[in-house]
Amino acid sequence: MAGAALAPAAAGVKRFYAEARGVPADSGYGIELDGKPLRTPARRPLAVPTRTLAEAIADEWNAQVEAIDPRATPLTGLANAAIDRVAPDREAFARGLARYGESDLLCYRAEPGSRLAGRQAASWDPILAWARRRYQVDFAITCGVVPAPQARATLDRLEQAVLARTSFELAALSPLVTIAGSLVVALAVAEGAIDAGTAWRAAALDDLWQAEKWGEDAEAAKALDARRRDFDAAARFLALLAQAEEDVRT
Repeated sequence: MAGAALAPAAAGVKRFYAEARGVPADSGYGIELDGKPLRTPARRPLAVPTRTLAEAIADEWNAQVEAIDPRATPLTGLANAAIDRVAPDREAFARGLARYGESDLLCYRAEPGSRLAGRQAASWDPILAWARRRYQVDFAITCGVVPAPQARATLDRLEQAVLARTSFELAALSPLVTIAGSLVVALAVAEGAIDAGTAWRAAALDDLWQAEKWGEDAEAAKALDARRRDFDAAARFLALLAQAEEDVRT
């Protein structure tokens, strides 16, 4: 471990390096701080699959000023999660994530005929239609919070779609799924079927409706903004992973 730079686990650590940069590594692309390889909190080498992702992580470190702010390094956090949390048991992590398909947000609607139900249909139906075509599945739709059990075949095919993902993709899918409450929305982002803005509007539709109906609460708005930042960071992480074709070395 000698000569390695360990990412700070908490805020307030003073910036201790002059320059960060992405560099070729044995297992993809690493990040160096003043020539020293950056490691995860578990002291594993922080190496990612694509040059563009490594450079984006280096940009996060170069943007730090006097002290390191972990909240300003979300791509680093996702890479750490992929290496330290997901990769040691990728299949178990994927199966746990796939269980969100049993209660997907897009399948729970307001009362038919209401304005909210109309907005949900306009936003959510196209995403479900994409998933039906892409995975050859169907979905049970219900009103309110009454459980809508999904067909075993649907859950199995969604699970296979998640199991096919790499550790890095799963690390980014996780916040998309948990923030949105929707496995389908997360998969649509991962496959490029919808962009991050469309996905967020679908994920936050009920929150935005409540704010419109009852007025915006400052604390709720602040929490929603924080969720949006995490959501967008995960979507960006996936987009940077998808740029592998640009990383061919000559």
